[in-house]
Amino acid sequence: MIAIKSAAVGLATAAMLGAVPGATAQEAAQEAAPTSTRISWQPCQEPYFQGLDCGTTQVPVNWERPRSGQISLSLVRRKADDPARRVGSLMLNNGAGRSSIEQLRYALGPNGGIQDSVLAKRFDLVAVDPRGIGHSTPTTCGGLPQRAPGVTHFPVTDAGYQALVDNNRALAAACEDKALLANLDLANTARDMEAVRIGLGERQLDWYGIEWSAVLGKTYAQLFPGRLRTLFTDSALDDSLPPAARLASEIGAAEDSFNRFAAWCRTDATCVLAGQDVAAVFDQLVARADREPIPTTVPGRTVNGEDIRSAMQDLLNLKLYWPKAAQVIKKAIDGDASGFTRVNDKTLDFVQAQAHSCVDTPRAATNFAEFTQLARMAKQLSPHLGGAVLGWRTVAGCQGWPAPAAQPVTKPVRDAPPALIVQSTHQSSAAYSWGFGLSATLPGSVVLSRDGEDYSMYQLSPCVRQAVDVYMVDRRLPAPGTLCTD
Repeated sequence: MIAIKSAAVGLATAAMLGAVPGATAQEAAQEAAPTSTRISWQPCQEPYFQGLDCGTTQVPVNWERPRSGQISLSLVRRKADDPARRVGSLMLNNGAGRSSIEQLRYALGPNGGIQDSVLAKRFDLVAVDPRGIGHSTPTTCGGLPQRAPGVTHFPVTDAGYQALVDNNRALAAACEDKALLANLDLANTARDMEAVRIGLGERQLDWYGIEWSAVLGKTYAQLFPGRLRTLFTDSALDDSLPPAARLASEIGAAEDSFNRFAAWCRTDATCVLAGQDVAAVFDQLVARADREPIPTTVPGRTVNGEDIRSAMQDLLNLKLYWPKAAQVIKKAIDGDASGFTRVNDKTLDFVQAQAHSCVDTPRAATNFAEFTQLARMAKQLSPHLGGAVLGWRTVAGCQGWPAPAAQPVTKPVRDAPPALIVQSTHQSSAAYSWGFGLSATLPGSVVLSRDGEDYSMYQLSPCVRQAVDVYMVDRRLPAPGTLCTD
């Protein structure tokens, strides 16, 4: 938990709204909603959050059964610099398995780009760690890794597949809070955000959602019409796609990003692999690591080809990382593969991400035959990375997972603001087409394209920043088809 000066915990109560006659259990569950919330605020004690408010509140672990137990949500609030012109509360939401509070910590830092922004002047910035993540009641699974040593996410035999299933079941069995594990879905999480809205005393919320939390924002709009003032997404997911199609588009996006990286590195004098066929060099490194794993600086820790391929999507997430990615490859060639064991995104917890994803994502495969067919598709689409993307971690990690995937919220979006959906043309984790897929489900929305490889584009692109500022403050969208090239 974030340190605060009091151990006081906020109180949340909830009630089921009357279900309509003949409604299914799923529809009835979707009607569960908070009615009152109290957030316990105290001055934050951490140096990074000096002068900010730290808060806690409690919500039901299962909104359908509000008396079945409670969990704690942690949040941080930075009040608007210009209170006389304050617009409202802007919810800053990170991706699946990622801490929104830690993302705010970065955003307020020297390289975060939000400290002196229009958003900081006109809005209270509020970061809530979603249920199961970070400083809120977390999903903890005995400290086990997502994938135990010797287990592969790309098994080619029945025995290897069964080892993967056994690994996943053991991980889930080690999770301390089984009720929380079963209730990490988008609908419950969206109700948590409604409880926070009530606790903040806001009539409406403003929303900034990255990746998974773009879909969370859509879910919130479905469940709570009229409660969003604005909806701004960065690198959105498209939950309208069938699971295999979404996986295929992510694999294609990562492979495209790798090819662009290899072309840049070959011709840019600042790259440590300049002048070489970087794709071939990478393939040779992967083959070598598969024959004999490469040592790291951690005693007893080695890296194989799967580890290398799995790490590349993260290394390519921002073009800013590309020189480092080349250095990591070069060091591994020289005998130290430590760089492939580190994650650039320090807000990400792979186990917590898997726990959320297995509940939120319909199964793309449920047996070895279906899994093998998907793996064949992945390798065809991705000759260099072999399909080793975050979406594949979900497919592999959810084989045998005991908590079933929740039914998606199917209510139409109504009385919601047209969204501003900012999407990069070549981002490794969020396919460009996903922005248009999400837009099609949110009437009146506009996709603002940014030519490049990045996410967190409000911080990186003045063109994007200007468009977002106008939208968030004045609710005016850019013209459809606008492309930012900076």
